[in-house]
Amino acid sequence: MFFFLSKFLPLFIYPLGLTLVLLVIAMLVWRWRKWQTAVLTAIFLLLYLAANTPVSLALARSLEWRYFPPDPLPQADVIVVLGGGNRWADPPQPVPNLNDSGDRMLYAAWLYQQGVANHLLLTGGQLPGATSSDAAEMAETLRIMGVPEEALWLEDQSLNTYQNALYSREILAEKGIDRIVLVTSAFHMPRAAAVFAKQGFTVIPAPTDYYAVSPNWDDADRPQFAFRLLDLLPTATALELTTRILKEYLGLLIYGWRGWL
Repeated sequence: MFFFLSKFLPLFIYPLGLTLVLLVIAMLVWRWRKWQTAVLTAIFLLLYLAANTPVSLALARSLEWRYFPPDPLPQADVIVVLGGGNRWADPPQPVPNLNDSGDRMLYAAWLYQQGVANHLLLTGGQLPGATSSDAAEMAETLRIMGVPEEALWLEDQSLNTYQNALYSREILAEKGIDRIVLVTSAFHMPRAAAVFAKQGFTVIPAPTDYYAVSPNWDDADRPQFAFRLLDLLPTATALELTTRILKEYLGLLIYGWRGWL
């Protein structure tokens, strides 16, 4: 029930869901023109700002730039890779698909090949409607990338970030491991790193899958961004990114309230 509610209820405070709520309100107050005008204006501003590229990237950067990829590369007992970067191989798809977060597996495979750790722990259970667990799908993808079977450990019961950390703790405690390199999307790293640290891990963050990037990177305090006039026009891509970042901030709020951070 918690899993269902955690996915369903927030839909009404994300930009599109909130827009629908406001449209219903606008229809209910049609007799009061001033109120209706105010609600319709709020809808316009909400959608425009949420679908604005500079706004969405600024929101992404507020999370993503809290951590950067480790340099020099660290040494750890295991590389922990969070699920969510692939789609299961339903027919006629022959192999698992990589989605927008598929960089997690590419980066994890590269870290393994660089000798950062001898094993990867893949964490992610079977979501409703899926034919196999995230962990199993990641394992198949990593084998295709050349990572040997014996290097892969699977945690295939977790359904959220908190359970990722909790069940990983159970597996790695038996092996006497507490120093980990944690791989997940950059916008998700603040929550993930805090949850794993709460479980007693020494966490080395290894974020990937950045949205807020700079073509001319001097340092984190002086990046140079290239925006065009067309970036001021609303786009579905920017709206999706804004929604994703708002979802992550909501996750931070709920996890903090529940004492998981």
